[in-house]
Amino acid sequence: MVKMIYNKSVKRFGFLIGIIAVALLSSCSISYKFNGANINYQTTHSISVSDFPNNAPMVNPMLSNMLSEGVRDLYQRQTRLQVLRKGGDLELEGEIVGYDITQGAISTDSYASESKLTVRVSVHFTNNIHPEESFDKTYTAYQTFDASRLLTDVQDELCAIIVAEIAENIYNDTVAKW
Repeated sequence: MVKMIYNKSVKRFGFLIGIIAVALLSSCSISYKFNGANINYQTTHSISVSDFPNNAPMVNPMLSNMLSEGVRDLYQRQTRLQVLRKGGDLELEGEIVGYDITQGAISTDSYASESKLTVRVSVHFTNNIHPEESFDKTYTAYQTFDASRLLTDVQDELCAIIVAEIAENIYNDTVAKW
């Protein structure tokens, strides 16, 4: 009998704690998600992501669009911010400043055994709500590939990986604050 009363009390207490937790969490204006976004949606409603022109000496004609759309897509999927081309509460602008192929590891016969594709993107972030959080930064990412393969055979795959990494780093620095 005592055990039955104890079990009912524990269940009621657990239910009460659950209700309080839900009420407290739903009243917070800052959204903490599993994706790491730390955005006050009461004051911040939009982000503008301008196109990232490719101003690198060596140009991949698809890279500008891949990067611009990759960054926009990340904010659309992982935040409730309205993604605009211009005039957002948060603003991202930038340009591709490097697209380079370098030889990596040298094999025993003195030939390169792997090559490295490196992309550098210069970003200007403006936070119109909290200007002290604005910054300029250059992001770099690279992927290696077998030197016996042509860049034209692997660049789409490598650029997709590089773009995803750079977009994630931009996201982390702007709204996740990692």
